[in-house]
This record gives sequence, structure tokens and C-alpha cells, in this order.
Amino acid sequence: MRNYRILLLGSGKMAEKYAEVLNELKQNFVVIGRGKHSAKKFKERTGCGVKIGGLKANINNIDSKMIAIVAVSVDQLFSTTIDLLNIGIRRILLEKPGAINLKEIKLINKLAKKKRAKILIAYNRRFYQSVETIKKLSIKDGGILSVNFEFTERSHLIKHLKIKKKIKENWLIANSSHVIDLVFHLCGKPKKINTLSEGKLSWHKRSSIFCGSGITKKNVLFSYFSNWNSPGNWKIEFMTKKNRYILNPLEKLKLIQSSNFKEKMIKFSSDIDSRFKEGVFNQTKNFLNRNDTIFCTLKEQEENFKIFYKIANYS
Repeated sequence: MRNYRILLLGSGKMAEKYAEVLNELKQNFVVIGRGKHSAKKFKERTGCGVKIGGLKANINNIDSKMIAIVAVSVDQLFSTTIDLLNIGIRRILLEKPGAINLKEIKLINKLAKKKRAKILIAYNRRFYQSVETIKKLSIKDGGILSVNFEFTERSHLIKHLKIKKKIKENWLIANSSHVIDLVFHLCGKPKKINTLSEGKLSWHKRSSIFCGSGITKKNVLFSYFSNWNSPGNWKIEFMTKKNRYILNPLEKLKLIQSSNFKEKMIKFSSDIDSRFKEGVFNQTKNFLNRNDTIFCTLKEQEENFKIFYKIANYS
């Protein structure tokens, strides 16, 4: 692996996870954050110093030959990425979901095309070792025929989170999209989707109960149901001719065979995902080696946002 000069934007918990991986891969990187408090915690937890004040205050530490990993808060993803593109950075790993709304994703995409930059969305669940395993097993079975999924959120906790109102108002994009992206990554993008939504919460007034179905471009039938007013979690069930595979939690893989209908755990190598935040090691390594096939592209994410809007009743 070549030794890149890397910019790591952010000094929060997600940036810490990237720093751990970059240190393991013996990469040369500089961390740019905003405040002293988060920078101090970052240094204590990772051993890496942080240049505070944000991008504009550290412009002398940046050149256009660098590549960047953007791990700032969701509401800062757009402005940080726009600044990087205007500086001349042309390869960026942008933390999920890339932006808070469709308008922002479109503007990033437009500027990236103008600057001839490559931006990849960091949906780390695509790189889970459980997901790698299900890809292999489903191919052996002849492919996925149908999928059912749930993205119920823990509303009683979210309403107390000290984060900006606009992040909570767009929570399906900010958080639930992790599940939805993974389903359509494995099964193909919808060519037809029927959506229903009802209810509201004090922090998410446009919808709180979601139900829908459709068929993907790979002719996989799908359905989903989630109720943020009621207890639940994230769950995906994939059906093949031979087996039912269950990701619940997404880091684990369960199997139900048609021969006995008993649920059992599937064992797989999980060394990397146990040592680092799940998916982040392989995601970062692929980004550095320019193995981009698994990543969500900006163009793909722009289309994804249109699906998220339908599911969540966003306008």
C-alpha cells in the first residue's frame, strides 16, 4: 500500500475510529478539528494531535494532492465537503449519509463533477464481515429472491440526544438510511416501490410509522415495516431457494434452513470487526487502495435520497 498524505476532518468519535485504522495501517495523516475540548479527548484516546480551528484556519497544512476522510457531524458534512472541493481535494471518503437533504447532495455532486473529484459515501455496513459472508452464501444458493427489513429507531433515546434539530427532523436519512442502503446494495435498487407512512413524533413530525414494498432491478421482491412509536430494532431477512439469512443485529448472521426450520448462528472470521469499529477497517483499506466497487457513489446517493424521501414522507 502506498503511503498517502491524508486529511482526517473531525475529532469526534467517528474520527477516532478512522484514526485507529490509519495508525494500524501506518498511514501518514493530519487531523483537523474545530474545538479544543473534542481535540483534547481525541488526543487522549488516539495519541494523535489535532489542529483546531477548522479547515480555513489550517489552509497552510493542506495541498491539493492530499486525499481526505470527512468524519464531522452530519450537519457539517456538506459545508466541509464543499470547502475541500474548492481547495482542490479530488479524492474524498465522505461519512454517511453525505449530507442532510437532497439539495445538499445535488450541490456536492454538481461541484464534484466540475472539479473532477471522486467522492465515496462511507456506509461502513457494506463492509461488515457478516455482509461479506452473506454475499458468498447467497450466491451459492442461487441468489436472493426476496428481502424483508425493519429500521425501527429507539425514539425514547433519540428525543433526548443533544444534537441539532434538523438532524432529528431528517433522522431517516441521518441514521436509518444505513439499513436501507445495505438492503438495496445487496438486492439492487428499486425499479418499483410503494410507500405508506403515518404518525409523528415530537422530534420527527412528518412520519413515525413506515410500511412499503416493491421490486428491485435484480427482480428481488422487498417489503419493510418500521414503527418508531413502538419498541424495535434494525433487522434484515434475506430469502433464497434454500435458506433464510437474518442480520439481527447487523453484525451477526443467523440461518434458518428449510430442512429443519431451526435458527442457528453462522460462524465467520470476525477478527477485524472485533478489533476495530465494524466495517471501518476494510472500508478504509479499500478507499486507500482505490478499490471503489463496493462503495456508494455520489450519483448513487443522489438517487438513494429520492427513495429515502418517499419512504419518510419528506418533501
